Amino acid sequence: MDMLSVNGKDYEIKKLLGKGKGGYSYLAEKDGKQYVVKQIHHEPCSYYQFGNKIQSEIDDYKRLINIGIKMPVMLDVDVDNERIVKEFVDGETIYNLVLEDKMQPVYLEQVKEMCDLLYPAKTNIDYFPTNFVVNNGEIFYIDYECNDYMEEWNFENWGIKYWSKTPEFLEYVEEHKM
Repeated sequence: MDMLSVNGKDYEIKKLLGKGKGGYSYLAEKDGKQYVVKQIHHEPCSYYQFGNKIQSEIDDYKRLINIGIKMPVMLDVDVDNERIVKEFVDGETIYNLVLEDKMQPVYLEQVKEMCDLLYPAKTNIDYFPTNFVVNNGEIFYIDYECNDYMEEWNFENWGIKYWSKTPEFLEYVEEHKM
């Protein structure tokens, strides 16, 4: 796959950035500028129930923008082909920073600041560290997934387990070696 078309505009695919529960994210280029193109997939996920994935992405994006979460701008949506074009936020993921022992306390402070916005809005995001990129010392939530707040899935009870070299983090690394 060298090109993906979004509403008639062709994006040259440079590489796969990652595969999540809902889609594949690719680094893409158009007119000398970098973007992320997300292609929704319908592969089964044993631990998560989906409705209309593309509409959920749009709705979740709007919800998080209204809350004030730092994340890449949604630039275009091709509903028929289930593709989204996002602003590309360059940087290392929190996951890689933890893995390479480069995690900084300021990143934890910043995610807690996000929680201070999310919790009063009765919202959780997916706190897994692959969903956060550091750019110029600031963290950005690069996924759009969010859910109604549940204490068991908040940062303090679930997410924090993956923001340092905890047994849970190391187990995940071991299970996902390439």
